[in-house]
Amino acid sequence: MKLLPGLILGAVLASAAAPALAQPDSLAMMTGRLRDRAMSGSGAYDILESLTTEVGPRPAGSPAIARAKDWAIAKMTSLGFSNVHAEPFTIWAWFKGVETAEVTAPFPQPMVITGLGGSVATPPGGVEAEIVLFSTFDALVSAPANSLTGKIAVLTQRMGSNESATGYGTANRWRRRGASEAAKRGAVGFMLRSLATNTDRAPHSGAMNYEEGVAKIPAAALSSPDADQLERMARRGKPIRMKFTLLPTYLPEATTWNVVGEIPGRVTPDEVVLVSGHLDSWGLGTGAIDDGAGVAISLAAAHLAGERKPRRTIRMVMWGAEETDQAGEAYAKAHAADVSKIVIAGESDFGAQHVMYFQTPAGSQDLRMVQMLAEALKPLGVTYNREPSRFGGDDIGHLVPLGVPQLGMRQEGAHYFDIHHSAEDTLDKVDPAELDKATAAWTATIYALAESGVDFRKAAPAK
Repeated sequence: MKLLPGLILGAVLASAAAPALAQPDSLAMMTGRLRDRAMSGSGAYDILESLTTEVGPRPAGSPAIARAKDWAIAKMTSLGFSNVHAEPFTIWAWFKGVETAEVTAPFPQPMVITGLGGSVATPPGGVEAEIVLFSTFDALVSAPANSLTGKIAVLTQRMGSNESATGYGTANRWRRRGASEAAKRGAVGFMLRSLATNTDRAPHSGAMNYEEGVAKIPAAALSSPDADQLERMARRGKPIRMKFTLLPTYLPEATTWNVVGEIPGRVTPDEVVLVSGHLDSWGLGTGAIDDGAGVAISLAAAHLAGERKPRRTIRMVMWGAEETDQAGEAYAKAHAADVSKIVIAGESDFGAQHVMYFQTPAGSQDLRMVQMLAEALKPLGVTYNREPSRFGGDDIGHLVPLGVPQLGMRQEGAHYFDIHHSAEDTLDKVDPAELDKATAAWTATIYALAESGVDFRKAAPAK
């Protein structure tokens, strides 16, 4: 690749006098070559196959996440990353145990549930009570005080597609808040229809939160067909009794790790382009799409982009407790003193399908490099969304208040919520060609960001 010192790539630069910047034409040419290189076989599928086969499910704080940490160190080292290390931090941890449910009257039959992450356990013999069905979360919140005393609240509201008014962003609060809202009204247990867009009898887990000062009651997700079954039973007009048992393990203190590796920049190594995926998963499937795929995409892309030795450092982070909302905060606290070196950060955490569009920080939309990247990604079907990026990933979100600009890479996810957080999240759901296509978009983007010299902090307008 031909290099010319001091060439200005756009209206905004990290330093007007920075040496060894690529010509715009050379940058575009190399970005395109790397895109095509990834499309011809990025190596992402092999990474994903290795992780899901050799480690499997990886709950944060578990023995499995310790094995995943060792796997990550070995994998990044084998790919030539430098400064490979694990950063331990202390978390609360929660692991699934016995999970059973049944209707005991008037139509006895088994049900399929899974505990919500962080739920308290039932007594060893379970909880049995009459259920009260709510067709909407708003109906639950509107229920009078003491109206659920001694009963199990069951929310059967369906989550809509991700772009709808009841998509995951909205439905997530039902799962997060439902148990506490039920407990405020006297309930002894809470269930909700899985936050899923399919009809499989495989319930989807996910984190929940207990409100301060409210009784903690056991909480579970019910498979969609079983939620439908309860609605049909209710139409018969007879009281329904259920029994369910949850016996998870809760550890108030456990250890997990963010695993980090770098490809040092050849000109300005103190400037960092951070890319990432989360290493942890729930314990039902093997965490193939959530988020083994994101780890594989970002790691393979960082490796391919790094082979060209861009001017800035590429830093790969595998987050160790995304599902329980603890990894990004730990990283932000540990790196508060040097976070100013991160010029932009992104996280791949939306499955294994191709990228639909990308977004860059406010003030950068008309920069020459950004427009060049938009052209380079067009052959992949990726469009440029000129709306400023406001979400780069759950873990990245903890760096934003510290001034780190976000990269937005939105992948296609029409069937993502059919699978995530369930036993169906396994490697057979991943199309290697789609994975390469996503990796190609990330590879081109990482290289362009690391080679360009654009200062996205200065590009953003003053607040």
